[in-house]
Amino acid sequence: MDIKIRSDEKLYMEELKSWLREESETPLEEMGSFFEKRVGGYEEHMSVWKEAYRKMALLVPEGTENILDLGCGTGLELDEIFKVQPEVYVTGIDLCPAMLEKLKEKHGDKEINIICGDYFTVDLEKEIYDLAISFESLHHFTLNQKKELYRKIYKALKDGGIFIECDYIACCEEEEKILYCEYLSKQEKATVNGFVHFDIPLTAEHEIEALNFAGFKSIDVIDSINGATFIRAVK
Repeated sequence: MDIKIRSDEKLYMEELKSWLREESETPLEEMGSFFEKRVGGYEEHMSVWKEAYRKMALLVPEGTENILDLGCGTGLELDEIFKVQPEVYVTGIDLCPAMLEKLKEKHGDKEINIICGDYFTVDLEKEIYDLAISFESLHHFTLNQKKELYRKIYKALKDGGIFIECDYIACCEEEEKILYCEYLSKQEKATVNGFVHFDIPLTAEHEIEALNFAGFKSIDVIDSINGATFIRAVK
């Protein structure tokens, strides 16, 4: 893998450890509730990745007809995709109703099938999508959860279909381990059920392991922009 996840890895890890100490007593929040409370400032918060959203749009193959967007939120990646491929049909899945309302307001004139739910349990038809995408959503889940999800995505793609993940990827084994340990510690004190909002990114090597397990044969780490790393996998 030639892509460097963090150019300032040592400093980054020092800052991460400091932040974890400061947040050690902060309780976990249920995933949907977390985003419901923050929908008003969500797009401004995510603006740090404007360049990455544009990159996502450029990676969509010309002639793509049918896209599956997992964790679509307010549709920031779709804002850019519709600029270059306005006729594409999108199925967008997200847990947060308020986020999806914002998406509807922006793109009510587009062909979008909006599903409010979690992408682990939503039924997907087999072999119908040209492309599946996810932007900064999957770093809340474990290796085993991702193996299950990636297999589901694999089955939903047509032969030759592509999955493009743009996400927070751990820069090293140490980052993956300390965040997962903190997550387990917080889970012991948690008062919420279901999916919770806490970052537990995998290393690129473990992401590739999960994608290989799912059946993807051609997997490449292709770019990293402000901490948002792109991985492309082909069925």
